Amino acid sequence: MYYYYFFFFFCSCRCRQRAKNKSCLPSGHVTPLFTDIRKNMEDTTGSNPQSLGFTEKLKSWLSWSWTYICFIWFGMVLIMIYVLWSPLKLQETLKSLSLFSKAYSRLFQIFEWWYFRKYGTSFIEQVSVSHLRPLLGGVESSSTTGLFSSVNGETEPRPSVSECKVWRNPLNLFRGAEYSRYTWVTGKEPLTYYDMNLSAQDHQTFFTGDTQQLRPEDAVMQKAWRERNPQARIRAAYQAIEMNHECAAAYVLLAEEEATTITEAERLFKQALRIAGKDINLLVYIKRRLAMCARKLGRIKEAVKMMRDLMKEFPLLGMLNIHENLLEALLELQAYADVQAVLAKYDDISLPKSATICYTSALLKARAVSDKFSPEAASRRGLSTAEMNAVEAIHRAVEFNPHVPKYLLEMKSLILPPEHILKRGDSEAVAYAFFHLQHWKRAEGALNLLHCTWEGTFRIIPYPLEKGHLFYPYPGCTETADRELLPSFHEVSVYPKKELPFFILFTAGLCSFTAMLAMLTHQFPELMGVFAKAVSTQHWRLMGVVGL
Repeated sequence: MYYYYFFFFFCSCRCRQRAKNKSCLPSGHVTPLFTDIRKNMEDTTGSNPQSLGFTEKLKSWLSWSWTYICFIWFGMVLIMIYVLWSPLKLQETLKSLSLFSKAYSRLFQIFEWWYFRKYGTSFIEQVSVSHLRPLLGGVESSSTTGLFSSVNGETEPRPSVSECKVWRNPLNLFRGAEYSRYTWVTGKEPLTYYDMNLSAQDHQTFFTGDTQQLRPEDAVMQKAWRERNPQARIRAAYQAIEMNHECAAAYVLLAEEEATTITEAERLFKQALRIAGKDINLLVYIKRRLAMCARKLGRIKEAVKMMRDLMKEFPLLGMLNIHENLLEALLELQAYADVQAVLAKYDDISLPKSATICYTSALLKARAVSDKFSPEAASRRGLSTAEMNAVEAIHRAVEFNPHVPKYLLEMKSLILPPEHILKRGDSEAVAYAFFHLQHWKRAEGALNLLHCTWEGTFRIIPYPLEKGHLFYPYPGCTETADRELLPSFHEVSVYPKKELPFFILFTAGLCSFTAMLAMLTHQFPELMGVFAKAVSTQHWRLMGVVGL
């Protein structure tokens, strides 16, 4: 019986060690790419991405049911031990095993001493850190949370929970014309209170005004942004307009929340622009929203011109990420040369990355080869230089945000994007895929190339995530922030999932079941013989009925 458990433990350790060795391959190594291509070619060639949803649901159902099966199995073992305690004379067996356990402990101490002398670390500690802690959801030790090696070999500080900064979504929708319509149709609230509270803080900061002392209408608008009830906010905006007909911030609020169409919102924004004066924050906000209105109304060239003019007029406001609005509009125009020019400026090593930057770069490189890409041909002849560049770009994008591919491949349902996003989180993935899925579909074969290669990223990144490959290690605080930003009816994507592989669970159950049968056969040979004969007879009868 003990040999089964030792064999299972040894195999699981060897499998994880091999996976770890494979994950440490250099970026140019071809093996993970071909392994991933062959795997997808054998398993899913000819299937569309929508069919993968059933497979994921089946896997999740098996994982969910396995938890309850384990509890039932554990309970049956306890009951069997209780029932068979006296017939099997388990107390005497335990006494006889005590001598064996002492001898085994001595041998293990000798092995532990030899392992420490050879490798400089404890075998038990190594197994606990490398295999058990990730499965049990543990965190890394303090020795690994201080510094880590970057891509250039330099040491940089590891991002902490406080560095999981929430950013304003550059492509956030209009509350009245888009979010409210969703609520009217479905009865669900697409925005969380946490998300709307962040927006209220943003608006208070943007629209306070240049004067040190607030005007009466500004004080009313400060209160209006903090109101939880939309109707109360709208009433406060009309109150501010009664105090001052040139209160631009009030018209902004009405355009965002009262206007039920984009055309009506554009009219109110234009009215706010005429009376905005020299308030830079108001001017930038209004012009950007006017450009987004033009984009939504199909006047894309006009929207591109407005965005370019805004970036030239206010070059120091790069933190507002207006270039992401420009990239999406240029992709809609299929002006790929202009998209590449914008990426050359903003996809710089010194600038912060985003899912839009990384995945747009991957889309352009994939588009150049995806129309002629074939997994069968790639597995035979190898990847060309252009195909290798495209695959490496996809791996780079997936490492930055691993949640995006499931939305692009329609393996997971999309929802309306929140007003704020967390970079590298599920909220950013939702926001990106919501606006860019159509651009990936337009590029022939791009989604197929993504489908064949994106999972190869996880073979390159070390696990546990003590370091990254091209970026800093994936922060562990994203799940908590995403659950605050995304509505409760959305299933938040979590990476990495700390769960046992199904093969290991199945092997453990099979070995335990076999060991139990061996013990029963040893103690009750006659009874088990009768049982085996009855099962065999029933089996042959069934085969005869079927006609095999």
